[in-house]
Amino acid sequence: MEKPSIYEKEWEVNFTHCYASGLIKYAEMSNMLQITAGEHAIAAGFGFFEMARNNQAWVLSRIRMEISRLPRWLDKIQIKTWVQEFEGARSIRNFEIYVKGELYLAATTYWAVINTLKRGSEDLAISTEGFTTYPERTATSKPFSRLNLATETEFIKNYQVVLSDLDIVKHVNNVKYMDWCLDTLKPELVLENNIHSLEMNYLRELTYHDVVTISSAHTDKEIFFKIEKNPKTNFLMAIGLR
Repeated sequence: MEKPSIYEKEWEVNFTHCYASGLIKYAEMSNMLQITAGEHAIAAGFGFFEMARNNQAWVLSRIRMEISRLPRWLDKIQIKTWVQEFEGARSIRNFEIYVKGELYLAATTYWAVINTLKRGSEDLAISTEGFTTYPERTATSKPFSRLNLATETEFIKNYQVVLSDLDIVKHVNNVKYMDWCLDTLKPELVLENNIHSLEMNYLRELTYHDVVTISSAHTDKEIFFKIEKNPKTNFLMAIGLR
């Protein structure tokens, strides 16, 4: 059976996806990318249910998004995704997001396979034979990177994980970390499309009732966020400003 190597999905931006400005929320855009990736994995034979039979799941480890424009309410967007690389317990997947044929946003992501019982990384148990990867085909101008854990930040607030933060793998969903951080910024910075890049590292999972510290550092061109559950760092995000 042929496994689709490039996958495309059309979305229509509805009002629940949008900020008060009518532009799509960054977290909703990220969520659409993850859902599209999940559908592609299912179509290719290594999706959620196939993984679950082996007590495995894909978890997002790093993502870099480069934003030219943001889609807005009622836009029909086309998301195109492909896998750049498979190797053991990891995969690199890229995305392009178009509106009426114009490239609005590109993203590159790094995924890891975890054992859902042991909560540790392990090699993919499912064969990827017959699935084409594209080692030379990138989407973003820069690759994702390992953000600097040693960056000095200032305390903003504490936060306790609630039930609505959790996903089907029983840990905090990736998009929630972004929302927690963006919600601490001045509204106009987020609502007026002043962000040209978002880069995130997911280092350790969080679960129900965990209490974390959110801190940040600001320059003219970048805002850096850190989420920690003492004494460990769980999440890092660098926001590039226009």
